[in-house]
Amino acid sequence: MEPTPTLARSFWTAIEPIHCVAYFTPEAVAAMKSAGYRGFWMGYFAGRFAPLGALAPEPVAAMCYSFAPSLVARAIPDAWKYGAPSVGLAARLEGSSAALRSHASSSVASFGELAEVLWAAVEGCRFEGRPLAAGWSSVPRPSSPAGSAWLAATVLREHRGDGHVMACVGAGLRGLDAAVTHVATGASLRSLIQPTRGWTDADWLASERRLQAQGLLDSGGRLTKSGGTLRRDVEELTDRLAAGPVERIGETGVKAAIELAAPISRSLVDAGVIPVPNPVGVPRP
Repeated sequence: MEPTPTLARSFWTAIEPIHCVAYFTPEAVAAMKSAGYRGFWMGYFAGRFAPLGALAPEPVAAMCYSFAPSLVARAIPDAWKYGAPSVGLAARLEGSSAALRSHASSSVASFGELAEVLWAAVEGCRFEGRPLAAGWSSVPRPSSPAGSAWLAATVLREHRGDGHVMACVGAGLRGLDAAVTHVATGASLRSLIQPTRGWTDADWLASERRLQAQGLLDSGGRLTKSGGTLRRDVEELTDRLAAGPVERIGETGVKAAIELAAPISRSLVDAGVIPVPNPVGVPRP
């Protein structure tokens, strides 16, 4: 029997597709292009890291833990020549808000109510060791309900994501190793993860060999008993590190947030706006 998802994981599943309109929708991509950024990945990194200023590639790659540093370096720091961080931030907010208004089913979208409960959850976030979440937490709330809901969902997912990086690093995994072991759990596909994270076949093979030497993968690329235990420990720690917002609003608040967010997220998936499966690994709520 599969274990029951924690409240923190159920919360993430419900709100992640709302954040992900920033990556998968034509409105969000077009907004970054209109801001002057060249190509999808330049827009991706400029938009995601804009709250932290005109960073060099090294800290961006450190925070984008599972991405190949070479992929980051093709976009950063050149992105800042085409649009300052303030330009990227405005474009990310504008494009994501427009995407939600355009694609979320009007019969289920209650962005004002959702924003209220998500911002209450944000009050439970702690930002020690969470630079990306801390950066997004400093962004002024948009006046539009859709924009406010998107920003709150973004702070919460980056808070969880920074915690996940901590859990993986603490388990001794390199960024690519985390991706390879994630695929080995069956939760995602190599064909989705490898190209979107910028790793070569040689990189992937080197990671598999390293993990086999550590006793975490078998010769067929499957998790060993030790590998399975490590991945479960990583996911459990990720949930524990994401518990602050859940504790802040309590089980009743989390269930209210899920009741508001899940129908919006399902409508995005069912409309084909958020693909499932996807490189992020979020399922249909």
